[in-house]
Amino acid sequence: MAAESSSAAAMVEELTLTVKWSGKEYTVRVCGDDSVAELKRRICEVTNVLPKRQKLLYPKIGNKLADDTVILSQLPLKSSLKMTMIGTVEDDIIVDPVDDPEIVDDFELGQDEAVEIKDKEVNKMKLKRRVDQYKIKLRNPCRVGKKLLVLDIDYTLFDHRSTAENPMQLMRPYLHEFLTAAYTEYDIMIWSATRFDIFPYIPVLTYYGCKFPSYKLNYVFLCSMKWVELKMGELGVLSNPNYKITALLDHLAMITVQSDARGIFDCKPLGLIWAHFPEHHHQVNKRLLLVSQFYSKKNTIMFDDLRRNFVMNPQNGLTIKPFRKAHANRDSDQELVKLTEYLLAIAELDDISTLDHSKWKYYAEDGLKRRRHA
Repeated sequence: MAAESSSAAAMVEELTLTVKWSGKEYTVRVCGDDSVAELKRRICEVTNVLPKRQKLLYPKIGNKLADDTVILSQLPLKSSLKMTMIGTVEDDIIVDPVDDPEIVDDFELGQDEAVEIKDKEVNKMKLKRRVDQYKIKLRNPCRVGKKLLVLDIDYTLFDHRSTAENPMQLMRPYLHEFLTAAYTEYDIMIWSATRFDIFPYIPVLTYYGCKFPSYKLNYVFLCSMKWVELKMGELGVLSNPNYKITALLDHLAMITVQSDARGIFDCKPLGLIWAHFPEHHHQVNKRLLLVSQFYSKKNTIMFDDLRRNFVMNPQNGLTIKPFRKAHANRDSDQELVKLTEYLLAIAELDDISTLDHSKWKYYAEDGLKRRRHA
């Protein structure tokens, strides 16, 4: 029993580490239950060196920091010792695309395993820390009485791997019509899992003062939130007069969880959003003041092409068909048209978390038939 208590304490212990890089020292805070991948993410926040470009050196632990899946509590880290990081910042430099392989494989988590991950105390604590660390910047006010729609970007709204002379050619069909219709009933937030990504466009590009020739394909690295803003700006999502985006979130809002069967992976905990916008006050009359929550599991739905991204909130996630090979599929993809019907059909419900969103197509079809015969 004492051994178990000691192990649990090590898992939640917060460590303040000093990282030496490029002649300067940086302070990062992590916990024992974090992985090496999370440590690299924290270092990236203060140095802008990509996690995959970091080589971490620490006394007497050999190459264990090279394994991103290692949990920090398993290593003899001490706040009194300094860590050295070797790595180079890659702001807006051209790289070989082979160096940044695409990861599209998803995996199916069993219901019991998903519930176990969601209910683990260690993951709840990670979420609490992320709520404290990550601040959501509102682009437009939350609206009283509206539900919340959270959207992924890559392969959900945009084919980020195909090449095109114009980014609009990679946009999912009916995107603006979908967002316009959804906005009548939902506030909209966009949450990208992209850490640092490449910009695959062919013509002359001029971003942040850098020009690139049109005779070859160029890949340009941009930081995560800049990339989110750039992608949404290029697609006209941030300036469309028919709807407004409430907020943008990037990969730094995600947390790392561990599955016994699937290992360590990142996910998007909706509890982060719910915690940031807990309540609003509505004055009914001089004597009655109602206090309600803006967003909760009852009124939130998230679309993502990767199921694992909503493992902390499986009852709120809908797995959307990925939009790939835009040039070949642009004329036939109807996913957003059908999902518009579903969103509008369930908007009248008090609690949408009770639905099985994996059966959304049947619900949308039944709703459409009811409206036709009404």
